[in-house]
Amino acid sequence: MLNDNEPRSLAANILRVLAVAGAYFAAAKVGLREEMVGGQVTPLWPPTGIALACLLLMGSRVWPGITLGAFLVNLSLGPSLLAVAAISVGNTFAPLCAYLMLVRTRFSIDLDRLRDALALVFLGAFIGMMISATVGSGVLLLAGALRSGDFWPTWSVWWAGDAMGVLVVTPVLLVLRTSRAPWNASLSRWVEAVALAVGTLLVTLVATVSSFNLLFLVFPFLIWAALRFQLAGAAACALIVSTIAIVAAAQGSGPFAEHDLFLNMVTLQAFNGAASLTALLLAAIIAERNQAHEKLEHICARLTEVADRVDRHRAAGQRLPPHHEERHDSG
Repeated sequence: MLNDNEPRSLAANILRVLAVAGAYFAAAKVGLREEMVGGQVTPLWPPTGIALACLLLMGSRVWPGITLGAFLVNLSLGPSLLAVAAISVGNTFAPLCAYLMLVRTRFSIDLDRLRDALALVFLGAFIGMMISATVGSGVLLLAGALRSGDFWPTWSVWWAGDAMGVLVVTPVLLVLRTSRAPWNASLSRWVEAVALAVGTLLVTLVATVSSFNLLFLVFPFLIWAALRFQLAGAAACALIVSTIAIVAAAQGSGPFAEHDLFLNMVTLQAFNGAASLTALLLAAIIAERNQAHEKLEHICARLTEVADRVDRHRAAGQRLPPHHEERHDSG
């Protein structure tokens, strides 16, 4: 006999799967606006970041939603139904394998440790997304939709897009999980946050349209964000910087002008990887420092409380409680 809670649990899981599929599909439509290869390969693929975030927050049971969303997106893009199914499998395995690797390292979704930031960057983004890039590019090559000479440029764009989806989108979604509007923050704090956001936006725009290579100018703002606003600020500024850089690379403007596709993807991946790595790692280091400071304060408060209690007992001429007395062996 079925438990009354089982149908409800099944219905709730189906709703989660459909929600993941819908979010994946909607994000894919946004990402395809900056396609660079064959109408379907883009340097920023937000669905991958959404897929990994959903797996981290809801567990592996929502993987069918990733497959369904990927299949619906690729249905109008793929050369054949079999190719669409194969690409969808690759799009599912990449975030799923990244999730399993992160779970293996005891990854914390709070991203408040240095090891968590490193795991997300290297395991979640750089290594995990090689699966989807290899499967997707290989399927297009076997289906005849891609020439053999275009395999590696396509692979690089595919990998960069999926990796950037993880580095840019996943931290933002993990932050939004617990963040609340700081309505009680001081006016100076609000002014600083607005100045940081506007400054990051303007400097990145200037750096990506200038004929000089000025991309390094964004790093002081990323450091500012991590130091003053920790993961929330670092993730938001990294999203701004990476999005503008990706648009510039797709349009071939600024430092991405007069270069071929492969070189632009290497430059873009190196820049976005360095920006995200700087923001996430520094934010994690600051979070660890704050946690250590809070623990020290707690320990000091406890020691002060014990010392005060001992002083009161001594002042009153009373004996200390039994657990403070030393036990001596009789004769």
